[in-house]
Amino acid sequence: MSSLATTLFATLGTTVIVMLLLWGLATTRRDVSLVDIYWGIGFVLVMGLAVAMNRPTHMRALVALLLVSLWGTRLAGYLLWRKWGEDEDRRYQAMRRHHASRFWLVSLFTVFLLQGLLLWMISIPLQVIAVSRDPSFATLTDLVAVLLWITGFAFESIGDAQLAVFQLRPENRGRVMDRGLWRYTRHPNYFGESLMWWAFYLLSLSGGGWWAVFSPILMTALLLRVSGVTLLESTIGERRPEYSEYQLRTNAFLPWWPRR
Repeated sequence: MSSLATTLFATLGTTVIVMLLLWGLATTRRDVSLVDIYWGIGFVLVMGLAVAMNRPTHMRALVALLLVSLWGTRLAGYLLWRKWGEDEDRRYQAMRRHHASRFWLVSLFTVFLLQGLLLWMISIPLQVIAVSRDPSFATLTDLVAVLLWITGFAFESIGDAQLAVFQLRPENRGRVMDRGLWRYTRHPNYFGESLMWWAFYLLSLSGGGWWAVFSPILMTALLLRVSGVTLLESTIGERRPEYSEYQLRTNAFLPWWPRR
């Protein structure tokens, strides 16, 4: 068994090394979008390493490993499917034009190492679970956490699937997706992802992870204000004129009945 400090140090070092390798590959291929595909897998790698180092025998760690693996692999597979055959994401293309010849170095710090640090910080409740030796499981908090995770996973996976089917139909080109879960929230996938990280935090409480509340707060803030809702909606109105009306009748994040 390793201490939490030893586990955190090992997972941080591993994350930095992987991000450096990924940066080298992305620089060679001139496609920084690879970092988005790795995002979910990165959490699986961190939790897998933490479990391997600590060899927990309690069900809570094994359940957390299973849940984060389901989330991470599904998200990576979905993003890989969307990315296949496409050019670099428009966000990174804009950064590439802005920084010109310096982009290869700027991207190392502002994209890869930054995302690696965020990934590591957000994963801390998972690492607390791996280090914990509390044998109890199926407490009320654990059950609430698992139900919360299932709800979040359903929102994210079903929302992504509904959007994918909608976008595959030629008659929907340029139109706004406002059906299914998207009728009640403009971003069911982001809402679902936030719920899952609050669930991981709840699972860490039995291992003394109350102090890691910054993890779900940080993830929710990223989804709402940085790489999620705010960033996506900053340009979508220009590409889809109907979106402003959609914004007026549908909540951005929390699901609710659409307004008239």
